[in-house]
Amino acid sequence: MLSHAIYIFLGGGIGSLFRYWLSLSVYSLFGRDFPYGTLSVNVIGSFLMGLLTIFLIERYNSEASLLRALLLIGFLGGFTTFSSFSIETFQLFENGEIIKACLNIFLQLSLCMIAVSLGALLGREL
Repeated sequence: MLSHAIYIFLGGGIGSLFRYWLSLSVYSLFGRDFPYGTLSVNVIGSFLMGLLTIFLIERYNSEASLLRALLLIGFLGGFTTFSSFSIETFQLFENGEIIKACLNIFLQLSLCMIAVSLGALLGREL
């Protein structure tokens, strides 16, 4: 559907800008010696995915199709950064920073799974 595609397009652009702004803010606070910006984006994005999935799919299934396209597919698709996580981890391995690379993998996966679970839990409680 064309209307869904437009919503996904708009959400993706907005999500990408938010990812950029948040990453810059986090890197300015903590520096660039570890992918803190990407980690922050992925944890926040995972939390929002859990929360919004409950609201938009479990609670308002039929009424929220354009909102799901805008927020879940578009905004969060543009906002989260798995490709950035992958290249940053690859670069850590290539630079011989094995501990940082493994820490990044562990933190990205564990914190994002916790965040999506907490978001879903909160969504069910609200």
